[in-house]
Amino acid sequence: MCAKRRKNVRRDWEALLETLGEEDAIVIIDEFPFLIEEDESLPSRIQRVWDMELQETGMTLVLVGSSISVMEDKVLSGSAPLYGRRTATIDLKPLSVADARRFFPVYDPETAITAWSIYGGTPYYLQTIDPGQPLGTNVQQGILSERGLLYSEPEFLLRTELRQPNTYFSILRALAHGRRTPNEIAGMAGVESGSLSTYLQKLRRLRPVERHIPVTESPTASKRGRYRIAAPLFRFWFRFVYANQDQLRMLDDDAYDELVVPELAEYVSPLFERLCQQALPDLLDRQFFDVGQWWFKEHELDVLGLTGDGLVAGECKFTSQPVSEGVLADLERTASEVRWSDEPADGETLYVLFSRSGYTADLKNAAETRDDIRLFELPDLYNRASLS
Repeated sequence: MCAKRRKNVRRDWEALLETLGEEDAIVIIDEFPFLIEEDESLPSRIQRVWDMELQETGMTLVLVGSSISVMEDKVLSGSAPLYGRRTATIDLKPLSVADARRFFPVYDPETAITAWSIYGGTPYYLQTIDPGQPLGTNVQQGILSERGLLYSEPEFLLRTELRQPNTYFSILRALAHGRRTPNEIAGMAGVESGSLSTYLQKLRRLRPVERHIPVTESPTASKRGRYRIAAPLFRFWFRFVYANQDQLRMLDDDAYDELVVPELAEYVSPLFERLCQQALPDLLDRQFFDVGQWWFKEHELDVLGLTGDGLVAGECKFTSQPVSEGVLADLERTASEVRWSDEPADGETLYVLFSRSGYTADLKNAAETRDDIRLFELPDLYNRASLS
C-alpha cells in the first residue's frame, strides 16, 4: 500500500475500505456498536462506499457486535442504511458442554456439568476458569469476589442495553429463583401483570430470557408458555450475586461455601434437565420429531421426546440419593396423561431416567427385566459429542 493511501486510510473509513476492496480483502470489524456510538454516521458512510465502490469487488465485510439492540436497530432493521445489503446473518450461539469442557479437561463429569451450569458456553467467561483450581475456588475468585472479572459482568452488559434496568433486574431475579409463569414472575418482581409482557418481550429480544412451551404444542398457538433465563451465568448472578453484595463482602472467601453450596444441586437441576433433553437423540436409536419439556395442570415431565415409535418420557434427578423404583412409577403415571395428536395408535412409551447418583437395586432389576426402561448417568451425558 503506497504512502498516500496509508495517509488517507488514517483519515477516513471510506478510504480504508475502498483500498482494502481493491485487494479483495476479508475485513472484520469487531464491536461495531461501539464505533457507531462514536460516529453515528458510520453505517451511512459504509453504505455509500459499498454501493459505489465495493459491491462488485471480491471483498468480504463482516460486522460483529455484542450489543444486540444496536445491531438490530442500526444494521439489520428496515430503516438502517445497510439494510438489504447483507448476504448472511449469524446469531452466534454459546459453546456446547462438549466444547466448553475443553476449558476444564481435568474436571470429572459432575464438576464439568456444574461448571457449565454456572459459566455457560461463552468463551470469555470460560477463559476465567483456572482448571488447576477447584471449581469453588474459581467461582469464589471470579464471580463472588468484588475483584473478580465476572463480578459485575451481567449488570454491565444489561445496563448498556436498558435505560431503566431496575425493573428488568427484579424480573430476572424472580426468574433466577424459579418463578416461571407471568403471575409468579410479576408477584415476586413487584411488577403490574399488565406491563410485564413488555418487559419480557424486551428481555427475550436481548436473549437473556427465553420462552418455552410444552413440546406437544405449537410455538405460535400455545398460551401456556413459561419463561426462564437462557444464559447460565446470568441465572447464577441473579440468584447468588444480585442483591447479595453486602453479604458477599461480609462472608468474603467463605461466600461460595456458605451461600452457593447449600443451594447448588437445586440450582443445577433445571439446567441438568435441559442437558438431558438435548442429549436424548444421541442416547437412543430413534428418529425424534421434537424433544423438550411437557406440563399440563399439575402434571409435568422433565423430558418428553416425540418419535414415530411413540413417546419417550423421562425424569431427571440431580440429587445426592440414588433414584428408586418409586420415581419410575411416578413417571409412568405422569406419562399416561400426555396427549399427542401425532402419536401412532400402537406406539409404546419408552421410559428414561437420568441420575446424578445412580440407581437403587430394585430399579436396576426392573430395567434388566423390561425392555421399555433406560437408565443413564452423568458420564452418558458428558460424553455426548453433539451435546449443545
